[in-house]
Amino acid sequence: MPSLPLDFLSPRPSDPGFRETIHGDELIALDGAWGELARSYRRQIWLERAALRALIGLLSPRREETLLDVATGPAVLLAELARTPSPPRRACGIDSSPEMLSPAPALPEGWRLSVAEATELPFADDSFDVVTASYLLHLLSADDRRRAIEEIGRVLRPTGRVGTITVAPPRGPLSAALTAPVRIAARRSRGRLAGLRSMDPAPELAAAGFPELARRRTGRGYPSLCLVAGREPGRSS
Repeated sequence: MPSLPLDFLSPRPSDPGFRETIHGDELIALDGAWGELARSYRRQIWLERAALRALIGLLSPRREETLLDVATGPAVLLAELARTPSPPRRACGIDSSPEMLSPAPALPEGWRLSVAEATELPFADDSFDVVTASYLLHLLSADDRRRAIEEIGRVLRPTGRVGTITVAPPRGPLSAALTAPVRIAARRSRGRLAGLRSMDPAPELAAAGFPELARRRTGRGYPSLCLVAGREPGRSS
């Protein structure tokens, strides 16, 4: 599999509808099919901030660590991370859509953004100490989710940590009954309602060799489940 060093992230001009230029930390994206979705997504970022901050708190990335944010969108998690007292010196965000990346804010020196697929990460094995995937896994098919988790495991170092955010499943029978119509509609939807599919990724992460280390639910904004998992001792990618 082709890999990219962390200080050079190249565009992928073969992607349909994709034209971009990257100069250092500058990314310019033009005319992508995700334009309308990107604009609507920016209007609901505030609903995700509480969970993003909670996940950063659970992970507590250290200054010397290297972090990858998968499906970073407009780099909201990276922007929140940059505001912490001692953010990692090196971080990278990838997203399959240049339109989602285009409104990303300025990031610290040494941080990069690139267009790439979660199921085919363009990095060498054991490249990152921390990998995050926020509001992604519950959107993927079972096969793509398995491939994405495998790729996360491949690029994660043996002592690394995985952090995920998904829409939180209901806690009890009453909550399940009250939210059933929305959850059913979300499962059937191929549009924006799909973003409300609830999921606890812990079983699938554990099956891939990443047992749960910590979790936290957030109720502000989207009801979200923040999960941190680590590589099972003696198990490599």
